[in-house]
Amino acid sequence: MPQLSQNKCIAFMILSCQSISKSFGAHQLFSNISLSFESNDRLGLIGPNGSGKSTLMKIFAGAEVADSGKVSSARGLKTVYLPQDDIFSPEQTVEMVLQEAIADDPDEMSRYSRIQIMMGQTQLESGGLRVADLSGGWRKRLAIARALIRQPDFLLLDEPTNHLDIQGILWLEKILAAPSFAFIVTSHDRAFLENTTNCIIELNRCYPEGFFRVNGNYSRYLEEREAFLDTQLQRESVLSNKVRRETEWLRRGPKARSTKARFRIDKAHELQGELNAVKGMNAANRQVRINFDATGRKTKKLLEAQGLSKFLGNRKLFSDLDLVLSPGSRLGLMGENGCGKTTLINILAGRTSPDSGKIVTADGVQIVLFDQKREQINQEETLRKALSPNGDTVIYRGNPIHVVGWAKRFLFQPDQLDQPVNRLSGGEQARILIARLMLRQADILLLDEPGNDLDIPSLAVLEDSLIDFPGAVVLVSHDRFFLDSVTTSIIGFDGKGGTASYGDFDQWLEERNRHTSTVKKKSVPRVQVRSAESTKLTYAERLELDAIEAKILKAEQEVEHCQRQLENPLITVNPQELSHWCTLLKTNQEQVDALYARWEYLESKQEF
Repeated sequence: MPQLSQNKCIAFMILSCQSISKSFGAHQLFSNISLSFESNDRLGLIGPNGSGKSTLMKIFAGAEVADSGKVSSARGLKTVYLPQDDIFSPEQTVEMVLQEAIADDPDEMSRYSRIQIMMGQTQLESGGLRVADLSGGWRKRLAIARALIRQPDFLLLDEPTNHLDIQGILWLEKILAAPSFAFIVTSHDRAFLENTTNCIIELNRCYPEGFFRVNGNYSRYLEEREAFLDTQLQRESVLSNKVRRETEWLRRGPKARSTKARFRIDKAHELQGELNAVKGMNAANRQVRINFDATGRKTKKLLEAQGLSKFLGNRKLFSDLDLVLSPGSRLGLMGENGCGKTTLINILAGRTSPDSGKIVTADGVQIVLFDQKREQINQEETLRKALSPNGDTVIYRGNPIHVVGWAKRFLFQPDQLDQPVNRLSGGEQARILIARLMLRQADILLLDEPGNDLDIPSLAVLEDSLIDFPGAVVLVSHDRFFLDSVTTSIIGFDGKGGTASYGDFDQWLEERNRHTSTVKKKSVPRVQVRSAESTKLTYAERLELDAIEAKILKAEQEVEHCQRQLENPLITVNPQELSHWCTLLKTNQEQVDALYARWEYLESKQEF
């Protein structure tokens, strides 16, 4: 392998694997996989649950060993692996985690500078904040920061969007938009893959080589995959006709058979083997069958919420929230972690009471909740018991179905039925919950992150099923593709107690960018955010609003100036100068944040 070059503009091979295979017990994950990666690859690795994506990443990272085959990397290649699960010491501070990640850097001031810059890029707070005090989303940001601060040449990210809210996902997309390193990312977030990758590899037994590689983004992959699978189905049809003709020929009487050439008999057996292989590959492309059972209620208004408000301690989650759920309505809830989405779901489900407001439902309305915490699965019971707790038969839409057939509907094999649930992947456990959900009749489905851990084919089937569901759906998800496909409207939470109605994700994103990116003159607002504090601007406030753009631009220029100074080698080796510019950067950044907050407040008052 060539030695790693410092020139990032010229693509060269950084890692390759030849004929690698991996099994766990009798279960074969993949066999004879051969791949190579170049220094400009931004690759998305996808595939069904259980296809071996995470294991393959671990092999590339050196954390797992292949059963056979060889992995080679460029000399001097720095590979950094970000696993799905973050492992931290709870008592460590954010700075301690980052310090530990670059302990091999002998220059103390260089380490200090790298930490300060990384904390600015990832928006992590300093001041001794402990890991134990971080939410799941901020722990994930810290894990990403720990990987990035090591300055990798090749970054392996296994489901990095897990636990990130939509703001966190957009932040990560920005980092990966023009990286100085190659990366492989496993993700079920199709919009994220579309926006960050230039190559897609799908691990799947439905392909002759065990994988399908497409140079291009996710949209290009979908086009080429469909064309390939159509060709493979046609191949099965052609082979089936050939085998039928050869079989008929072989069945002719002994007299005819004696005149047959031996090579033709061998060819017939060869065709049969090829047909069986193609059939097996096409069968491996099966999908989960998801159909929710509705009551068929014809009521126009299933649920109406009026003036809902909820506080968490002294913090307002939302107030004066109105909504109506009718048959066919599919409402998405969007906002950062902790803004109140799950709380609203629980209020609609009757698990939690609002602080004010009321909910009116139609008589006898059936509400079914899908809980993202998934606490209702007994990890010690068998898959058989989890799917069919009352025997070997389930009743679906009034008809009995044997548990073996019910399991196959969700892509479980009969030999898995006696395995404990804790042996199953997160995606397989998600399918168990969806199977249970399908057995319950519902007028309203409340779904809190139903797509977590589901593979992309299962997500697509879930989307179609929710679109076909005749009742009402309320959906919490950070998957933009999923939201756009399913929802008919969106409620956005601003994290400050305000809510707004949007037609789709793009409208929400446009409004968010209007408040958080470069300051521009506002056009007529497309939505109105409720706020009890909204009043008309005073004369002094109007003058302040007219002048605030210039103040923000000036403050941002000061921040950029400080950042340039911190990149100056003469300053990074001078402790006093470095400390001065770090302090000044923090002060200027706080001023920018304060100005933005003030601008947003004044703008919101002007809307009314």
